[in-house]
Formats: sequence, C-alpha cells, structure tokens
Amino acid sequence: MPLKTNAQKKLNAIEKALEIMLKFQGTKPKWGIRELSCELGFSPATVQRILQVLKSYEFIRQDPKTRQYYIGNIFYRFLENLNTANNLTGVGKSYMEEIAKTTLETVHLNIIEGSMRICIDTIESHKVLRAGMPIGNQSPLYAGASAKCLLAFSSDTFKLDYFNTIEMLPLTEKTIIDPGQLQAELDKIKTQGYAASHGERTPGLGSLSAPVFNYRGEILASLSLAIPEIRIIQEDHLANCIHILTRAAHSFSKAMGNSTP
Repeated sequence: MPLKTNAQKKLNAIEKALEIMLKFQGTKPKWGIRELSCELGFSPATVQRILQVLKSYEFIRQDPKTRQYYIGNIFYRFLENLNTANNLTGVGKSYMEEIAKTTLETVHLNIIEGSMRICIDTIESHKVLRAGMPIGNQSPLYAGASAKCLLAFSSDTFKLDYFNTIEMLPLTEKTIIDPGQLQAELDKIKTQGYAASHGERTPGLGSLSAPVFNYRGEILASLSLAIPEIRIIQEDHLANCIHILTRAAHSFSKAMGNSTP
C-alpha cells in the first residue's frame, strides 16, 4: 500500500485517470463525482473532466437516472484476447465443460487479483433455477468458497499480509468476519482439500471450490461450482458434486505441471 494519499502525491492526468478507473472494481461498481472526489482526494472538477473523457472512449458509462458512473462495454472487447493469451483458461476449459456436463451446475474459474477473488471464466448451468457467476465478478477473499479456497492454499506470507491489511465486513449474516473463526475454516479447507459455503455472499446460494496448483505446488486458481440452496442441501447431490469437482481440479493441476498426489 502507498504511504502517501493521492491528495499528498503529485499525480499527472494519466495517473489520475488510472486511479479513477481502478475504483470501478471490487464491491462498489458505481460512483458519483463527489464520492470519487472524496475517496481519491481529487477536486470534483478534475474528476468530472476525467470521467467525461473516459465516457467518450466508452471506458465508463453513466446512469441517466442516478447520474452515477459505472464500467463501460469496451472491456468486453478485451476478453477474447485476454482468454486466448491466458493459458489457465485455455487448459481449464475442458475440465470446466466436463464438470458442467456431469453436475448440471454453473462452473467458474477464479484467481486472486490483489486482495480480491475474480472470476476469469464461467460455464452457466442450463437449469431453470441456477446460480450465475459472470466473468469479472469479484469478492473479498474471506467470503464464499471460491475465495476462501484461494486464501486457504495461499502462502503464509500472503495470508499474514492479507489479514494485516484487510477489514472484514459482512456481506450477509452468514459471512465469517471473526479472524479466529476464519483461520479455523481455512485450516479445515486445507485438510479436506476443498471449500464449501452457503449464503456467505448471496442469500440462497451455495458454492463448492477446489484448488488448482502449478508445478511448484503453488495455488494458481480455484475451480468452483455455484449451486442454488435447494440443491446444495441435498446430501447425495452435494457429495457427487464434491467428488466430480475435486477429481477435475486434481487433473487440471496435473495438466499445469503439478505432480503432488
């Protein structure tokens, strides 16, 4: 984290534009001019001027009713090149397709981006009642199976830094925000080899997640299932999903060069 605030540093116009763009990620996707001004320490006039330029290039859109700004459609144009260049999604696609075919649930692939979990690929269930997970969706690493799986298998150094900097706020009444309780949950995940959650990010939705490792045994991604509450509480379905998911994650890890049994 930088030691100086934006108000204390001398940022040029490009740096200010990038600081503004970076605010449109995480758990707050929409911003007003005065909100951004207070958050970043820039004058309202500066924020408005930069937003108008970003809007003209379609990096930012504006809600005509609320006047708030949010991310633009132009980023969809980058997704194909990003996924083509990203070997993780290329290798993982066949495993995701097999999981989707055998579980009939939504499958998604996630990585750590800063202090957040971000979905980089997804295959949505064809069932009428299904849980969605769009590409680009983010959540804090302490909430939900896909996030907790990534955190559990991260290095001790990463986890120490994370816990020293993050403020854990509840997303639902089931979100674990007690550090001791969360650490116990992370230990359990490492022992059993997968993570499970129920309503930690969204009421009525559950999730399962298994780790994908590289050739060094380091966490690369979490391979996950998003499952509606009505099905995740069915013991037979849950056990079947866990078996299919963990088996696929192990095969995925082997494809990425991991040789750990």
